[in-house]
Amino acid sequence: MNNNSNDWLFEITPKNKFFSLNFKEIWQYRDLLFLFVKRDVITVYKQTVLGPLWYLIQPLFTSITFTIIFNNVAGINTGSVPPFLFNLAGITVWNYFTACLNGTSDTFKANAGIFGKVYFPRIITPLSVIISNLIKLGIQLVIFIAFYIFYYFKGSNLSLNNSLFLFPLLVVIMGILGLGLGMLISSMVTKYRDFSYLLGFGIQLLMYLSAVMYPMELIKAKLPAYGWIVEYNPLAYIIESARYMLLGVGEISILGLSYTITVTIVIFFLGVLIFNKTEKSFIDTV
Repeated sequence: MNNNSNDWLFEITPKNKFFSLNFKEIWQYRDLLFLFVKRDVITVYKQTVLGPLWYLIQPLFTSITFTIIFNNVAGINTGSVPPFLFNLAGITVWNYFTACLNGTSDTFKANAGIFGKVYFPRIITPLSVIISNLIKLGIQLVIFIAFYIFYYFKGSNLSLNNSLFLFPLLVVIMGILGLGLGMLISSMVTKYRDFSYLLGFGIQLLMYLSAVMYPMELIKAKLPAYGWIVEYNPLAYIIESARYMLLGVGEISILGLSYTITVTIVIFFLGVLIFNKTEKSFIDTV
């Protein structure tokens, strides 16, 4: 304390701003951020037999399953691109979004013990999930590239295009969208635990509405009455654009991506707003 007065030199109080995203403070706690990233990477599969190999097994088996059910049985045509590679591209991109959403949607509940004992910018915790999942995405992209090279030398009609350099932008959009939705859900889970049980079902349903295992044009042609559901899903444009960049199939809709970016910004803004509001009193309800 100050010897000349009864005033504290420093006082930690809840943020009173309507919207607060203090990048300076986040940068000051960057060491803690990378510590959380390291924790996320190491502990997830620490007590498993196969460890990080699960990063590879899950997309491969899912792609095989989708190829058998949707391409061989249902007869979905992927054009000149091998069905397995078509599905692997969609699943690889989709997995990053779902990993971000799942990891951030339980922020308050999973970190209540830490939050109740020490101060640091709370947004660091969900932000570390977004960054750590980039490693998982990188590993799965290496597997995709390996199969791409295999099918290329096997004679498949594959070609990269000039828009490939925009792929990191799609990753950023997915990360921000997953972060925003995750913070929204995490804030609601503190009071309404039902959301945590509904999340798994909701993600599964969202996958079928995000054009992960079929081209967007197919759903418009075969189910025109329900095609608007996919068209209003911002994730569908991300998946479709990613496949175009990686495989040269489908198209990039400038209007669709503009819509996706707008929705992402709105959801992120709401997520940060409600997250900041919840962090002031969540310890009483979690």
